[in-house]
Amino acid sequence: MKDVSFIIVSWNAKKYLIECLSSIRDDAGGVDHEVIVVDNASTDGSQEAVKALFPEARLIGQSTNTGFAAANNAGIRESKGRYIFLVNSDIKVIPGCIGRVVRYLDKNRGAGLVGPRVLNADGTLQLSCRRAPSLGRNLLAALGFESIRKDLLYHPHDRTREVDVLSGCFIAARREAVEEAGLLDERFFFYAEDKDWCKRLKAAGWKIIYLPEAVALHYGGKSSANAPLRYYIEMHRANLRYWAKHHGGLKYAYLAIAALHQSVRVVRGEVLSSIKKGRHEENRHKVERSLSCLRWIFTEGLREARNI
Repeated sequence: MKDVSFIIVSWNAKKYLIECLSSIRDDAGGVDHEVIVVDNASTDGSQEAVKALFPEARLIGQSTNTGFAAANNAGIRESKGRYIFLVNSDIKVIPGCIGRVVRYLDKNRGAGLVGPRVLNADGTLQLSCRRAPSLGRNLLAALGFESIRKDLLYHPHDRTREVDVLSGCFIAARREAVEEAGLLDERFFFYAEDKDWCKRLKAAGWKIIYLPEAVALHYGGKSSANAPLRYYIEMHRANLRYWAKHHGGLKYAYLAIAALHQSVRVVRGEVLSSIKKGRHEENRHKVERSLSCLRWIFTEGLREARNI
């Protein structure tokens, strides 16, 4: 059995995939590992690049884009490692990260999932360890209390601690924990699968750990940038499914708050468009995105809520 199985899911993010795999190769030299790339039917030459530049990696080429959860599960089923590292294709591993995570898992048998400190491309902190979802926090965000929302939504990132949710951009999982709690829920196409997985592992008695001494850089959204509106709506669809799965009738409350949030954004965007002429196009784009989301909520969203 290997120590670590790295599973990287990618969709049309060749440049970042190559950097991700290179950083893993550079940092995992002292760890017995395997690398599995699951490509969701990319058309940008990603699969050819993996074959040419990383012959040691096992490539699983999907015929269609099966989604993030399903693609990760395909990789997990093929993996042999004691620890399973789910790493987004737009992650760059900072030297020392992998060894620190492995050593923590070796010493702390109760840890089911571990996530590193995540940095943005400019080196600033990316908030990656969250508290459990709450309608109250969603409502504060809808009303524009973003600063209050951040304090309530995220755990402090100052030290190693047990948290409720880790960002799915980089999660190291103990195989026994995965076998007990189950694979990612494939009904989540993209988004919210991390919240669901953390909740299930936590319910099974495993600890979810934020480990800031291990560091990774996350460029963020490089696959979803290929279809931004689709993925924005998919985020709300996934959150709706999460609330339906774990909180039953509160799914309608989630939709109501989401509708309020998008309505506030439309009004704010219109006002900013008239005041800040230099950012007119950017604000118009945000307004159109929120209007599209509102249309989805009052048509497909309500229909889906009745059926899940």
